[in-house]
Amino acid sequence: MSKHILLLSSLLFLFFASCEDTQKSKNINVKTTTNSTKTDKDSSLIKKIREEKKEEKKLVINEEPMLVQEELIPFLLEYGKENPENRIRIKTRFGDIEVTLYRDTPLHRGNFLFLTKQGYFNGTYFHRVAEGFVIQGGNSDNRETSIKRNNIGSFLIPSEFEAGHRHTRGAFSAAKYAEQNVSKASSPFEFFIVQSERGAHHLDNDHTVFGRVTKGMDVVDSINKQPVGEGEWPMQNVKMEVEIID
Repeated sequence: MSKHILLLSSLLFLFFASCEDTQKSKNINVKTTTNSTKTDKDSSLIKKIREEKKEEKKLVINEEPMLVQEELIPFLLEYGKENPENRIRIKTRFGDIEVTLYRDTPLHRGNFLFLTKQGYFNGTYFHRVAEGFVIQGGNSDNRETSIKRNNIGSFLIPSEFEAGHRHTRGAFSAAKYAEQNVSKASSPFEFFIVQSERGAHHLDNDHTVFGRVTKGMDVVDSINKQPVGEGEWPMQNVKMEVEIID
């Protein structure tokens, strides 16, 4: 009898031990699956970072810039003739802003079309938001932007005030460097949009207006409400992509 009891006890021990191991194995499989999923995500992230670094390596600093001040005016005038488009779209996470570029500001229009077709603005930000006044774009703190600027060139666009466009709400205007700029020439890379309902007429004949927003002022208003930090830079970057409509 005692042998039977001992045998039965041994069998019961093996049975329960087998169930416990099976349960542990399931837990390990679940954990392994979870870890595996995390590993897959990590691998994807690493792959993405590597691809971004490869893209950065493609951007190299050219020995010679594409444009120089001495040749700027004839180049932009000719470029404007060969590229007659004057409508562009600025895409942001808040929506799209459509702009018509004025034909009677040919230097500024030609420059903006040239930069757009070079892909300069893609990846730059609306980097300044002055609430109730303007939103300013065309710059970023990314290395790619500095490289693109270097490759395009260091130059200023002569003002085109004679066209007579004013800084009303929706005006699309060129930023400029304040120091040593008595001619009020424009920066080729940065622009701003007037958000104020009253306009910004103190800027008339100080900055060149070379276009107007035809669609998407609600997007401009949304961007203008974003919280900002030092230097009126939005707390969350407002990235843009710019494309030509026609």
